[in-house]
Amino acid sequence: MAEPILRDEQTGDHDAIYQLTQRAFAPMAFAAGDEQDLINALRDADALTLSLVAVRENEVVGHIAFSPASSADGAPGWYALGPVSVAPEVQGLGIGRLLIEAGLQRLMDLDAAGCILTGNPAYYRRFGFVVRADLAPPGEPAEYYMVRPLGDPSPAQVVSFHPLFHAGET
Repeated sequence: MAEPILRDEQTGDHDAIYQLTQRAFAPMAFAAGDEQDLINALRDADALTLSLVAVRENEVVGHIAFSPASSADGAPGWYALGPVSVAPEVQGLGIGRLLIEAGLQRLMDLDAAGCILTGNPAYYRRFGFVVRADLAPPGEPAEYYMVRPLGDPSPAQVVSFHPLFHAGET
C-alpha cells in the first residue's frame, strides 16, 4: 500500500475527520465517545493550532489535532496533542506514527516549548514523551499524563489542556 500524503486539514475535510474520529474511538474502552465533538469545538473556538490529515487514495485515513495548552507559570509555547485518529482498517500500518512525528516537527518549527497528552505510556514513549504524574492537572489521570519538551527543559509547573477538553464534564 502506498504511503499516505500528510497535509493540513481543509474545510472539505471536516465531515471526514468527524466520522473518522468517531469510528477510530468507538471500540476503545477508554474513549469518552465525544472526541469528534472536541475537535469541532476546538476548531469553532479557533483553538486548533495544528490539524493534520493523512490521505490515501483520496480518503482521509488519519487525523491529529494540536491545541494550545497553558502552563501554571505562564510559560508560552505549550501545546496538547490529541486526539489522534486512524481508520480502524489501516491501524497498525504506521499512520499514527507519521502523524505524530510530523505534528511534533511542525511544533518544533513554531519554536514550541513542549507538548502534553493523556495517553498510553507504552505507545507514546517512543516519541519522547515521559509520564509526569507530578505535573498532572486536577482531573487528569496522573499515570497517563505525559510531557514532551521540544525546546525548553521539562516544565516545573502544571501544564493544562485547553478548557474545551473538559467542557462536557460536571
